[in-house]
Amino acid sequence: MLLDTDVLIEVFDRGSVRGDEALGRILESDEDIATTSINLHEILYGLRKYAKPVKEVLLLPVLGYTARDARLSAEIEVEAERGGTPTRRTDAMIAAIALNRGAALYTFDLRHFQPLKAFGLELFP
Repeated sequence: MLLDTDVLIEVFDRGSVRGDEALGRILESDEDIATTSINLHEILYGLRKYAKPVKEVLLLPVLGYTARDARLSAEIEVEAERGGTPTRRTDAMIAAIALNRGAALYTFDLRHFQPLKAFGLELFP
């Protein structure tokens, strides 16, 4: 299971009820978890910008963005545009990493990722 940036933000926010619930669901799933290099960039940017500690997020396994992912994300982005539902480039990149690894994506941002289910993206749960 890949964790999207919004899920990571909530999980690492010690006062977040939503994050506590998400962490419980992650642990109950018994899935291997990771994030992507794109999500890592987004979370590190936010943590550094707001002077928050970054140590814990660096312990999470990170899946890199490969040439295979680039080909698939470009295809997704073009097809989404042609279908009238353009997607953000980083969302297509994250979706491609998940698809190429057979991983579900755990995100709270259903508005951005729900349309990508048409390309086979599995959302958790």
